[in-house]
Amino acid sequence: MTLPPALEAARVRLEEAGKTVAVVTVSRAALGLLALRDEPRPDAAEGVARLRRLGVEAVMLTGDNPRTGAAIGGALGVEVKASLLPADKLREIAALKERGPVVMVGDGINDAPALAAATAGVAMGSGTEVALEAADAALLRERVSGVADLVELSRATLTNVKQNMAVAVGLKLVFLVTTITGTTGLWLAILADTGATVLVTLNALRLLAWRPSVDSGSDTRHGAGTAPATRPALASPQRAN
Repeated sequence: MTLPPALEAARVRLEEAGKTVAVVTVSRAALGLLALRDEPRPDAAEGVARLRRLGVEAVMLTGDNPRTGAAIGGALGVEVKASLLPADKLREIAALKERGPVVMVGDGINDAPALAAATAGVAMGSGTEVALEAADAALLRERVSGVADLVELSRATLTNVKQNMAVAVGLKLVFLVTTITGTTGLWLAILADTGATVLVTLNALRLLAWRPSVDSGSDTRHGAGTAPATRPALASPQRAN
């Protein structure tokens, strides 16, 4: 529909302000505009900043028009892919996966295919049942910064697993060699194996005391491992922001 110049100018202005615009018509004649704005969540900017410091690239996938998407994404400092249908989001996820692991965060029905296609899918707790079923994890507190918490916790867990494997396998190899060569007896090897089990169990229990880092703008992270050489990407629809 072609709008009168005044309405067209108003539509552009409203979209550039981050609002989704609907045209009010009567008998196919445009009478006015209805503007709606889906505000970012209060902690969205903080959550995106934390992800950036963790080495995670954030991309916003939205079905809104480019002007509206740019207004919201620009305020958050994220790359924006706009005017996307569910199939388009799938293609974007596939393209991002060629560069590294991808976490998709969403809460709507249209996000379900992308949630399932991503390396890991995270649904917001208040999302649709379809999104929750397609996701691998759910954020119950409705906080974007919770995604950064998940990244930190997953890295802390992976570091813990590697430590446990190194201790368990290392001790077994050492006492395997010393037992074969006769340097140590069989009972000492058995005790060492039991001790290794206790050590790795205690080390794993340390994760119960894990807490997300208090991010004050520094790059200090509690329990987060080193960022991978290939930066992972986090794709998020506008509503998840």
